[in-house]
Amino acid sequence: MEGFEQLAKQYEPMIHKIIRSLNIYKNQEDYFHIGLVGLWEAAEAFDPEKGEFTNYAYSYVKGQILNEMNRDNRFEERSIHPKEEYWDSVEETQPNQPLELEFLLSYCQELTEKETKWVIYTCVDFLSIREIAEKENVSISAVKQWRSGAKKKLKEQLLEVFN
Repeated sequence: MEGFEQLAKQYEPMIHKIIRSLNIYKNQEDYFHIGLVGLWEAAEAFDPEKGEFTNYAYSYVKGQILNEMNRDNRFEERSIHPKEEYWDSVEETQPNQPLELEFLLSYCQELTEKETKWVIYTCVDFLSIREIAEKENVSISAVKQWRSGAKKKLKEQLLEVFN
């Protein structure tokens, strides 16, 4: 392996030159790694009777990088990347998440009103115990009791479902 490390150090400028010559500006580290793998494969497959290693290595490494570029380009062509405005409009059209809320409430049928409030505030609004206590004008320990009761009942329900 030490021999390859020396080879890699020697041919590192060549790999960078290939990357620049192909105008690669994204994922340069990935392409450099592919170049190193190509260099290693070239060293393994090289036959000294067929010419100089430098020429062989250059062609082999460049071919590996080009193959990866083609794979990346095909993937990009087949992938859909909506513009940022699309995601903004999606968030605005369904702010209440009715299906998620309905699904969550289906598990809360056995809970008290306060335990259900804890579930909704925690899972939908992502509020902390302190924030729930402030919002409901109760003590933190009261909210912890709601949480304890809700978790116990929900756990029992889930155990019944899976047993």
